[in-house]
Amino acid sequence: MTDLPRKAVVRSARLASVPLGLAGRTALGFGKRIGGKPAEVVAAELQARTAQQLFQVLGELKGGAMKFGQALSIFEAAFPEEMAGPYRAMLTKLQDSAPPMPVASVHGVLRAELGSSWRSRFTAFDDQPVASASIGQVHRGVWADGREVAVKIQYPGAGAALMSDIKQLSRVAKVATSWVPGIEIGPILDELRERMAEELDYRLEASSQETFATAFDDDPDFAVAHVLEGTEHVIVSEWMDGVPLSRIITDGDQQQRDDASSLYLEFLLAGPAETGLLHADPHPGNFRMLPDGRLGIIDFGAVNRLPDGMPPEIGRLLTLGLEGGADGVLAGLREIGFVRERIDLEPERLLDYLEPFLAPFRTDEFTFSRDWLRGVFAHINDPRQPNYAVAYKLNLPPEYVLIHRVWGGGIGVLSQLGGTVRGREIVDALLPGADLPPVEA
Repeated sequence: MTDLPRKAVVRSARLASVPLGLAGRTALGFGKRIGGKPAEVVAAELQARTAQQLFQVLGELKGGAMKFGQALSIFEAAFPEEMAGPYRAMLTKLQDSAPPMPVASVHGVLRAELGSSWRSRFTAFDDQPVASASIGQVHRGVWADGREVAVKIQYPGAGAALMSDIKQLSRVAKVATSWVPGIEIGPILDELRERMAEELDYRLEASSQETFATAFDDDPDFAVAHVLEGTEHVIVSEWMDGVPLSRIITDGDQQQRDDASSLYLEFLLAGPAETGLLHADPHPGNFRMLPDGRLGIIDFGAVNRLPDGMPPEIGRLLTLGLEGGADGVLAGLREIGFVRERIDLEPERLLDYLEPFLAPFRTDEFTFSRDWLRGVFAHINDPRQPNYAVAYKLNLPPEYVLIHRVWGGGIGVLSQLGGTVRGREIVDALLPGADLPPVEA
């Protein structure tokens, strides 16, 4: 495998191959149907082949292409089951790995970032990566003081690749939209574009990681590795062992799923409360269960700055919704820009539309599942439902875009985990503005 493909023409050609490939397979499928093959069989074949090509291309290109794939992957639980099978393995693989860069390139980056005598900073360094992701890969080593470390190294040319990808991904977005029900791809691309420059500078990521590590020092529930060295393209931090949530999703028993789900949901709220930062990359590869039962968190390249924690309006509106205060919910959403003043919307219809999002907090315990999430997407995207038009009357204010994506993605991960959580208790304790009413008998 060569370095991350940097030439725009090469990356554009590979991304363009996805919609072109779909067009060719669709024509072939039409021919098969004329030849007597059942339509549902042909559709399944098209879905499987399109998924394989799409995520193979995104994974090989890394950069913005792979980031886009990772952003999509957390919504896998929303796919209808007959579609989910062909995608699940490719999505999980995309979350955790990508082809590595050559050893010579690894050494070149370390030399440029840590100096010509970079080897003296380590007593051991493994040339083979233990993990690869969108714009960098991770190696294991031993720091000069004897501590085991994770060394995150950015791919050469990642910046140029990111900018090239974002210009081309609208083509792929059209393909993805056709089989990801109810997900707006445009805002995902817009948000990725806005975060690109920040994620390319590992010094910013190192600062965010150290903020989390300091805040959660000796915490009984969460662990974040301290940073030992941070440059523009390299981060050296303490090593963290653990079982990734992606593995618990595929192989975990129910107790592991319950424990992981509870800690994951708690962290989504505890992070902003303790640090003033929202960890904004919620896919399962960034979380792992440690041997001592804590949830370990990695990869702080994407964060949302919330100096006062989560907006208290969210907690207040959740409380109003659970109390049945339809008028208050509509008024509150207008106040923060989710419903524009000129939009005519019936309060009760709005509350009916929001009911699936309130349901996890109406009972002391709630089990997130793929079936439940598919039901949510069916509820909000079925044109036959009386509340279908509500979605077209809602607006997403810019300051809530990243919060919305993180919580949407977090619900997707919880639904993949399939754990039972005391979500009501967690939200009531950690979400500012929340004062949830008693559970109805």
